[in-house]
Amino acid sequence: MSRPLIGLSTSVTIEGTPERAYLNVAYLHAVQQAGGVPVLLPPHLDAGARAALLDRLDGLVLSGGGDIDPARYGETRHPRTADVSPERDELELSLVHRALERATPLLAICRGIQVLNVALGGTLYQDLPDDPGGPIAHAQAEPRPRATHLVKVMAEGTRLGAIVSDAELAVNSFHHQGLCRLGDGLREVAWAADGLVEAVELTGDRFVVGVQWHPEDLVGHDPAARRLFAAVVDAARLRAARG
Repeated sequence: MSRPLIGLSTSVTIEGTPERAYLNVAYLHAVQQAGGVPVLLPPHLDAGARAALLDRLDGLVLSGGGDIDPARYGETRHPRTADVSPERDELELSLVHRALERATPLLAICRGIQVLNVALGGTLYQDLPDDPGGPIAHAQAEPRPRATHLVKVMAEGTRLGAIVSDAELAVNSFHHQGLCRLGDGLREVAWAADGLVEAVELTGDRFVVGVQWHPEDLVGHDPAARRLFAAVVDAARLRAARG
């Protein structure tokens, strides 16, 4: 069985030297366990290197990390908006559009779901405790593999429901921002108990799924998390076979 190439966007250091591009190894393990070959995509690649890599990729995973520049969705910066990287924003927003143009399977995680939403014209809550507020601590203090709240999944008639095979998931949570107005073509398919959108997918046949939690940290004990990575890798393998 072929092993498709899965591009993974990286985080970057915002201050200090030397500047670094990095990624939690949980993403690498999750993609490889699902049968894919992870390929790191830092924003520091020049145009030629970036183009050469992107032409070879069969699927994409947008990873978690710092906040998106709110100017990208027409807002001024909240005092707690932090770790903004214009270079990373530019890369990942362009990756979304390229994935849509080329029907490249895309799984967007945490920051990634926010990038997906902004790329399609949506907006974000810049600091959930401040706006809209709510009873759930979306930025958990517990270890990353520990689930701390439930999400309700639209099980019928959705790609996510078919993948995870469950109407309720226990998830981890490491974000202080969230989706506000949805971008064009996206539909909400999972929610936290406070009403915050926890997952979206693109309408139509293209594989584009975004989740607000971190399934890469749950694959060791959560079948639904493993199925998410298996789904994007399988979709990438199918795309590669079609040429």
